[in-house]
Amino acid sequence: MAKKKPRPRRSFTPEFKAEIVELCRRGDRSVGQVAKDFDLTETAVRLWVGQAAVDAGERDGLTSSERQELAALRRENRRLREDVEILKRATAFFAKETR
Repeated sequence: MAKKKPRPRRSFTPEFKAEIVELCRRGDRSVGQVAKDFDLTETAVRLWVGQAAVDAGERDGLTSSERQELAALRRENRRLREDVEILKRATAFFAKETR
């Protein structure tokens, strides 16, 4: 039996996601039906609906802006740790040279 090729990763605009969330919230169709109609995965649509609920204050969790800030801070933290590591190595190198 041949393996299915994985679908290439797609990205969607915030406007498109908001439209999909609105369709799900109206209640005309289920999340699964909306996902099927727009050729999306049900998991992705459920995540979008859940994140929209958090952003609207209906559920607890990190809002989208808080998630973005956290990701930026983690990137900066990683970069700063790398900088510190480079400085430690340089200090050790120059300490050997002066002996």
